[in-house]
Amino acid sequence: MSRVALLVIHTGRRRSTDHARTVARDLIAAGFEVRVIAEEAVDLELPGVVPISGLAAAEGAEIVFALGGDGTFLRAAELARPARAPLLGINLGKVGFLAEAEIGDLDRAVRDVVDRAYTVDERLTLEVRAEIDGDEAIESWALNEVSVEKGQRAQMLELMVDVDGRPLSRYGCDGVVCATPTGSTAYAFSAGGPVVWPEVEALLLVPVSAHALFSKPLVTAPTSTFVITVDPYTTLAVMCCDGRRVYDLPPGTRVTVRRGGLPVRVVRLRPRPFTDRLVAKFGLPVDGWRGNPG
Repeated sequence: MSRVALLVIHTGRRRSTDHARTVARDLIAAGFEVRVIAEEAVDLELPGVVPISGLAAAEGAEIVFALGGDGTFLRAAELARPARAPLLGINLGKVGFLAEAEIGDLDRAVRDVVDRAYTVDERLTLEVRAEIDGDEAIESWALNEVSVEKGQRAQMLELMVDVDGRPLSRYGCDGVVCATPTGSTAYAFSAGGPVVWPEVEALLLVPVSAHALFSKPLVTAPTSTFVITVDPYTTLAVMCCDGRRVYDLPPGTRVTVRRGGLPVRVVRLRPRPFTDRLVAKFGLPVDGWRGNPG
């Protein structure tokens, strides 16, 4: 039986397509059927790949490669998650916090995949349901975060936040971010939230620019449920999932966020402490700003 790999590529950069061709050739030589998203196959210009479309692109795939930055990784996660296919990120972007390997590790990463020399972590996800006028519903999910934000720059958004069925606080704010540990280094971090190790099972709630006496970020149990109600007399709101799926929310909308039933399976090539990743990706001064006093 043929082994199957799906390549998701940031085709906007020539370097990305060049590296994708290398990966595809090596995998085909190792006996893989290599699938490529149909719209991206045109840019790849490589005989032997299989163009494929639709959300079932990763169905039956042994692994999904995301060749690009974090945006490419999140796009690939949309395909890998329903198929429960392991997802391997190769960073061809800037920070690439979600990626497992850098461009210099590309050849070794492909060899490890061919040899099945990797492990797989399961990353907690979020499921969200927005009810409009009590019946019309929007359903989506996120690996990093679900945010409810103001839709008009000049106006403050009024939100009521409940946690586990109990009222927490009413915020006049720019928005609220509900995040996973994986997403704690993304939007939630920029909004002042804590960094949470990905092995921790927890949910995060981070108000954004809240005009309130209590606007601290919260870390709750993974079983918690957040309900965010857009005040009936406030401005239009926008719900955004992983920065990719965006929905308009009229006043009065009720948004429910809880742990997702289906994780994203992420490939790990080498055991590496999360501390090392944090220092490397953020360029942290390990000796501190004062340097080494010794």
